[in-house]
Amino acid sequence: MPFMPVFLWSDVLLWSLLAGTLGLGWLSLRNALLRAAWRRVGRSRTAMASATLLVAFVVVGMLDSLHYRPRLEAQAEPSPTAAQSVSYGVEVLSALDAALRPLRTRHEKTYSEPLATRLYARESIEVDEGGGRIRQVRDFPRLRYGGEHLGGDESRRDGDIALRLLRALLIAALVWAAIAAVSVVALARRNDCSPGDAWSRIWRGDGGFAWDAVLVMLGVLLLLSTAVAMLASGYHVLGTDKVGQDVLYQVLKSVRTALVIGLLTTLLMLPLSIALGVLAGYFRGWVDDLIQYLYTTLSSIPAVLLIAAAVLMMQVLIDTHPQWFATAAERADLRLLALCFILGVTSWTSLCRLIRGETLKLRELEYIQAAQAFGVPDWRIIGRHILPNLMHIVIIALVMDFSSLVLAEALLSYVGIGVDPKMVSFGTMINNARLELAREPVVWWSLSAAFVFMFALVLAANLLADAVRDAFDPRLAEAA
Repeated sequence: MPFMPVFLWSDVLLWSLLAGTLGLGWLSLRNALLRAAWRRVGRSRTAMASATLLVAFVVVGMLDSLHYRPRLEAQAEPSPTAAQSVSYGVEVLSALDAALRPLRTRHEKTYSEPLATRLYARESIEVDEGGGRIRQVRDFPRLRYGGEHLGGDESRRDGDIALRLLRALLIAALVWAAIAAVSVVALARRNDCSPGDAWSRIWRGDGGFAWDAVLVMLGVLLLLSTAVAMLASGYHVLGTDKVGQDVLYQVLKSVRTALVIGLLTTLLMLPLSIALGVLAGYFRGWVDDLIQYLYTTLSSIPAVLLIAAAVLMMQVLIDTHPQWFATAAERADLRLLALCFILGVTSWTSLCRLIRGETLKLRELEYIQAAQAFGVPDWRIIGRHILPNLMHIVIIALVMDFSSLVLAEALLSYVGIGVDPKMVSFGTMINNARLELAREPVVWWSLSAAFVFMFALVLAANLLADAVRDAFDPRLAEAA
């Protein structure tokens, strides 16, 4: 095989979570109440535009979760009698790395601005004046790869960029038109109407689903991705960092780290929050007192100090057992999972309080008291009556906590207690850009790129969370 598959624990958990999400989505469609709530989400233009953007982030993250080790090329011809052996590199790559190979391998010397053809700092350059005379001047050296196709005529850069953007616009328009046509035909067949009527219903919002928001956001994503792909083949679209690595490659690699932190930490936090919150609210008495004491004590400890202590202890464990890891990627992956576990253990208290309060209210309802009077076991009451009425809180917290955890990773990596320094994340990019803002001239593009991508991810998650809250909260649903 030209490669050897590598299964990191975070990859397995992410793909399992995706499969579980799809399974829960299919099951929710069979429940009338959940199906009605998700239909309310689907009618929201803001929610569907945000969901489309989140799907794009998820696609990038899942491509970055297919890891492998490339096969090493044979250095010499093997003898006929020698045993055939295959060697694989120690570097762990992903499907996203393979797709972005030009961005990953085209390194410059140091900083360069977005779409630039020269370095950002002056250097001493030897100029041949003819006749064997060499003169040293201070100038901005040419990049090795950025604008390489222009040759010595750098004046063609603006026209070349405009031509590439025009091509991207045409390609994006054709692809978007094809997708829109397929959507119109499918909607026309489903509603037994003409394509013209289906097209009008899409933009009037009469179809019960915000197709117009999905198509608009899809068009924006197609335009941006096509333009970036066209420009990236000849330039560094978002510039390069201190060691000459492409910033666009770094922000795309940071998406997976944000998804792992946001999704896996929430997955670890939910069982603890639900179990302890339901037990405290339903049984009350000494069980309630014990659980309240537990989360009150945990909440009184500064979160950053608690997380820092746990991360440092885990780092000591990793450093003292290097034999556990065959590659550096496995080492970084374990620290990432440890960070998810630590954040999950320290972040469950707020949701536990909400579930406890809601369970205390549900316990006093007449049908719960009637079930207790008839001798129905407590575990059956909790499973059939309490938990289903808590799902709207769980779903709302699941979506809203995602964005806060993404921001928490950026903060922790900024102060040096986040992910492994060799793993790219929004936090490590911001941390590395800290000193760049103090130099002259200011290197602004690394921080700006990380901020824009993280802002888009968190904003989309928050807007979708608002729509999910409005759809699943019974009080808001009744008011609507």
